[in-house]
Amino acid sequence: MQARILLVEDEDAIADTLAYALRTDGFATEHVRLLSQARASLRAHPPALMVLDVGLPDGSGFDLCREVRQTLDLPIIMLTARSEEVDRVVGLELGADDYVVKPFSPRELSLRVRTVLRRLGTTKAGAALAATVQAQRFAMDASAQRIALCGVPLTLTRREYLLLKTLLAKPQRICSRELLLDAAWGTDAESGDRTVDTHIKTLRAKLKAVRPDLELIETHRGLGYSIAG
Repeated sequence: MQARILLVEDEDAIADTLAYALRTDGFATEHVRLLSQARASLRAHPPALMVLDVGLPDGSGFDLCREVRQTLDLPIIMLTARSEEVDRVVGLELGADDYVVKPFSPRELSLRVRTVLRRLGTTKAGAALAATVQAQRFAMDASAQRIALCGVPLTLTRREYLLLKTLLAKPQRICSRELLLDAAWGTDAESGDRTVDTHIKTLRAKLKAVRPDLELIETHRGLGYSIAG
């Protein structure tokens, strides 16, 4: 059965070329132009993935992304004509899995769809397997603020514990540096992106000391970090 993609885009010329590229790559595609239409489609039959434009005639795609994250575990790729980093950060913090800035190649978008679906897993069996693997690797004692990897307790600083806890709460999802900074440092004005990078480096070293054969923290250049599946 073909994976169904919901394309939410109000510009028909862009939507037509994207839909053609997706269908050529074997995806079934439904195109809607408004947030209201997208909400109705999501209620009727949730897709395997949603490609969501930020600027739509009846509202912001950010709002729909926020709504979806409260009810559905649905992969989302956001489209925007704006290139400011803040827009990418907002989209990722709301739970988007990828972000594409216009203009872009329809083939690139189709490739990103395939990559996101492969990374997150589109079947229940795949999702269950990923959850089982993570459960076997990590064990968390929230009351004691301790995490073990493959049965070996990790000696973590408070910041490292909070960073790893945040990453584990979003398996295979990209966590922006801003999100990680807020989770581990809160309103500490002296902390910044470099602080996150430094602590991720030491955290990686501690994970590698237990499992040198695994790369458990993935770096996404310009976006942030994720726990590998």
